[in-house]
Amino acid sequence: MEFDINLKPNVFFLFLALSVYLIIIILNLTLVITIILEKSLHEPMYIFVCNLCLNELYGTIGFYPKFLHDLFSLSHVITYGECLTQSAIIYSSIMCEYTTLVIMAYDRYVAICRPLEYHNTMGTQTVTKALLYSWVFPFIIGLPNFILTSQQPLCGSHIDKLYCDNWSVVKLSCISSTANNIYGLFVISVFMVHAVIVLLSYQRLIVACRNSSDNKKKFMQTCGPHLLSLLNFTIAVLFDLMFSWYGSKEFPKHLRNFFQIEILVIPPLLNPLMYGLKLSEIRKNICHLCLRFHLHLS
Repeated sequence: MEFDINLKPNVFFLFLALSVYLIIIILNLTLVITIILEKSLHEPMYIFVCNLCLNELYGTIGFYPKFLHDLFSLSHVITYGECLTQSAIIYSSIMCEYTTLVIMAYDRYVAICRPLEYHNTMGTQTVTKALLYSWVFPFIIGLPNFILTSQQPLCGSHIDKLYCDNWSVVKLSCISSTANNIYGLFVISVFMVHAVIVLLSYQRLIVACRNSSDNKKKFMQTCGPHLLSLLNFTIAVLFDLMFSWYGSKEFPKHLRNFFQIEILVIPPLLNPLMYGLKLSEIRKNICHLCLRFHLHLS
């Protein structure tokens, strides 16, 4: 299966893409390592942030290595099996992002609205179940779509996108893809419901914080990055869906390419920055970890 991206080997874009990928790895790994090593951060909120960063690394693995190879190579070809694998990785990562944001919203709701019940409610078993849900549910709900897509006979080999996704593959089918489209819309609806649940929980949090200066401070410090993550990620998903369904040839090629990969560039860069800079405990422990590393090298 061949990518229809018309990219020539380009040193500048190769350097830019490699730089972005390395920054994503460094930023997310820094938060993951800091949260794992610092015992003071072994709390539900920080564990969920760690899970979010791990998911960013997982999702970008499905895109950047192949994209960097394409920028360096004259041939932009991918096997059918690799194409389905890339699609599965990217879309399971997108779904895992939503499930993680939902459990983070629930964690903040309990912490602010029911603080006396927090430690009992968000115990080790609850956190473990939440983490399992954030990973297992996306794979379970995505599996039927993967099976339906893999059984479609194809009458084409050109994908007008920088990476494989179910919609692009289904468009090449020789037969009706009604079942794929219906199930795809069902999956989108399920995860849009996740986004609505997060927004409704924040509406309740805002009401709860309105008359308490302490709660307002806690909301701005811990919930601000979370809400920005949700809005940023949802906008990126909507752009991706828009160009998958209605992508117009009238748009300049570079603009279309940017909108197609925005979901794999902006959230993985912004999320670790927002949480690393906004959450004081993470910021403080990152500084301590860097200082200890510097002293160890000295």
